[in-house]
Amino acid sequence: MTSVARILEWPADTQDELALALWTAKTIAAATGGKASADFQASGVEIDSRDVIEGDLFFALKGESMDGHRFVEAAFAKGAAAAVVDRPIDRPHVLVEDTSSALEFLARAARDRTQARVIGVTGSVGKTGVKEAIYAALERSSRGAAHRSVKSYNNHVGVPLSLARMPARARFGVFEMGMNHAGEIAALTVQVRPHVAVITTIAPAHIENLGSEAAIADAKAEIFRGLEPGGIAVIPADSPHYARLKEAAERHAGAVVSFGRAPHADVRLLDAVAAPGGGSLVTADLGDRRLCYTISAPGEHWVSNSLAVMAAVRAVGGDLGAAGLALAEMEGLNGRGARFEIASPDGGAALLIDESYNANPASMRATLTQLGVTPAKRRIAVLGAMKELGPHGPAFHAQLSEPLAEARVDFALLVGPEMQALADELGKSGSSALGSGIRFAHCSTADEALVALREHGWESGDAILVKGSNSVGLGKLVAALTAAKE
Repeated sequence: MTSVARILEWPADTQDELALALWTAKTIAAATGGKASADFQASGVEIDSRDVIEGDLFFALKGESMDGHRFVEAAFAKGAAAAVVDRPIDRPHVLVEDTSSALEFLARAARDRTQARVIGVTGSVGKTGVKEAIYAALERSSRGAAHRSVKSYNNHVGVPLSLARMPARARFGVFEMGMNHAGEIAALTVQVRPHVAVITTIAPAHIENLGSEAAIADAKAEIFRGLEPGGIAVIPADSPHYARLKEAAERHAGAVVSFGRAPHADVRLLDAVAAPGGGSLVTADLGDRRLCYTISAPGEHWVSNSLAVMAAVRAVGGDLGAAGLALAEMEGLNGRGARFEIASPDGGAALLIDESYNANPASMRATLTQLGVTPAKRRIAVLGAMKELGPHGPAFHAQLSEPLAEARVDFALLVGPEMQALADELGKSGSSALGSGIRFAHCSTADEALVALREHGWESGDAILVKGSNSVGLGKLVAALTAAKE
């Protein structure tokens, strides 16, 4: 057979007939019920004029205190192809009644047209990392045909935006869903309509709004309501709320797959040992086979996360070998485990661990445990307040004294008024849990914390952990410490 004949007989792929452009004026108008002013094509979708790149479709959304129509010209100056607006402009646009509703309509059109296998991810801890790991695995095995929500675009704006960005040719889609009130995930999951719904873990995040961990479990379990017929639910077998999650999943899922250390887990951890250079070497039992793979990310929580990743990848027919490679190569995310070397005054370098994006009692304990096994000359913990804990806040903050002691932290820098409870606990004398006590300082803001940390100083070989709720602003402290390196 000649080369020409081989090309002519190349198997047909239905995706070959799909448009290369993400959206056209015609498809946007049809999806949103709007009217296009001109013919155009868009290669991306953006809601922040500062992030617009050439070819983007800019949505002029209205917020409580901001109107995106004020930034339409700025979006075009950065190369926007067109805008979705609720008033005519002298630029290529689609005119709609309400731009927020139009974004949801475009998201629905993206979901309706796709042939991709879709995964939804939620949980109190680890959902962004798990989402990124699943994406990395599917991106590798599909050779670039996977799509996911970027950053933590997991709310009522981020989810439809992420859907609207999904190419028609995508073979996999991975979407994160978050909440701080009951009912929020229910509204998101019906937009995503996942084939596989993953819950990473349940912890007392947002307990101020929900009242109890059981209520948090129920709110997370709302993700199962959007499952496609015959869909698969992936749940943590080790959770004290396992039975509750399983019962909720069985109402909507065609199958329930559990992961963890428990004997009843479908994806069960057999062994995890420390890997050279950090991370873990994991052996897992999937029922009909065993897998051995390496995780680059350190910590017991990532061992559990990796099992969820394997369960989800298998559920959508992905390549488990590619998943193992992705986990072995995956680096920490900014604000969620990224590690940097920063110069120390003595001419050496210290390790900076950036966990500044989020914090709750479970993630604080897990991260401090990992700090305790990190080789270091001294260990310094910069801990920001944990938000949305309500009346439980003082107790949860005070309880951090135990993992601080277990991690052998040499100096703790506490940031935010909520940390007063921990400062009081650390200030007590004669506590057996604290031994000889931990040196600490307490300040109100991230700016004050940066000054206090520099006054305390660090040396070559020290490990500095920075962790707190995003609203505390410790990301600014990390940026200041890494600025010289960049």
